[in-house]
Amino acid sequence: MSIYPEKIENEKQLEELLSRPSAEVIDMFSRLDGDIMFLGVSGKIGQTLSLMAKRACNEAGNKKRIIGVSLFDNKEQQKKFEKDGIETIHGDLLDTKFLKSLPPVRNIFFLAGMKFGSIDNLGMTWAINSYLPALVAENFPGSKIVAFSTGCVYPLVPIESGGSLETDNPVAIGEYAQSCLGRERMFEYGSIKNKTEVTLIRLNYSVEMRYGVLVDIAVKVINNKPVDLAMGYFNVIWQGDVNNFVLRSLEHAKSPAKVLNITGVETLSVREVALEFGKLFGVKPDLVNKEADTALLSNSEQAFSLFGRPTVPISQVIKWIAHWLKEDKALLGKPTHFEVRDGKY
Repeated sequence: MSIYPEKIENEKQLEELLSRPSAEVIDMFSRLDGDIMFLGVSGKIGQTLSLMAKRACNEAGNKKRIIGVSLFDNKEQQKKFEKDGIETIHGDLLDTKFLKSLPPVRNIFFLAGMKFGSIDNLGMTWAINSYLPALVAENFPGSKIVAFSTGCVYPLVPIESGGSLETDNPVAIGEYAQSCLGRERMFEYGSIKNKTEVTLIRLNYSVEMRYGVLVDIAVKVINNKPVDLAMGYFNVIWQGDVNNFVLRSLEHAKSPAKVLNITGVETLSVREVALEFGKLFGVKPDLVNKEADTALLSNSEQAFSLFGRPTVPISQVIKWIAHWLKEDKALLGKPTHFEVRDGKY
């Protein structure tokens, strides 16, 4: 019998699933030394990632400070974290005085980043994605750091390749990807200079009911909008599995920094996914253009060898998303722009 529901009915149920710690996460938190701080916690992943850490600590009986740092969109968002038992600190991480005022905790998860609209504000994109990591690496030399990066630092690869490996040389296409590679290089520099233990997470892509590549495709299908097949293939992974993997990656932080791809098992077809959503919605998708013979793909076998395979099959996530959209439930309104092939996000 599946441990997952047939349908996800509301955001409370969704967030419980996304923040549910695995037995392995709970075991890790039972022996974890030091408190935990999430920098840039108010983004798409921070809420459930920090809550999973809190739940794991509670279930392990290991009391820790779980601290979330962000500008926060509003007071209500900040209160939501605090209601979940996450301490919050409001401030601008680019303010060096504020950054230096933060407690020197042992374990840090760096979530800050800019993608959406990056082409329209390149200075800020580089500041958040490259300058800020340099500041963080310099400010927390004695911490263990897990930093989110992206599979966008890889080049487009042949569909049959199985995806880019961590040992492949990055070929960052466009300034967004270049700034993310800058992020990695700044953490790598700090890791070598200060012997800081770091894990760099090349994520590609996380999905849940409210955002992600699958939602982008589903929204176009249900609204009879054209689905572009030019970037015809992709990888995704359920965000609950991402959260479990990312938290556990803390134990694999090293100096020099360790790079880890995190994505799903399958190479998915935009065409086939759109057709599946078409069946679930009872409509015929409007498919345009033709699949290229390359795509942005990552190989996550190294992560699977450390953490096991994802627990939620993408076929289940597709059904969940179809139900969510048919019920007209809330979306984050942050498209991934996965179909972009020139790096201009």
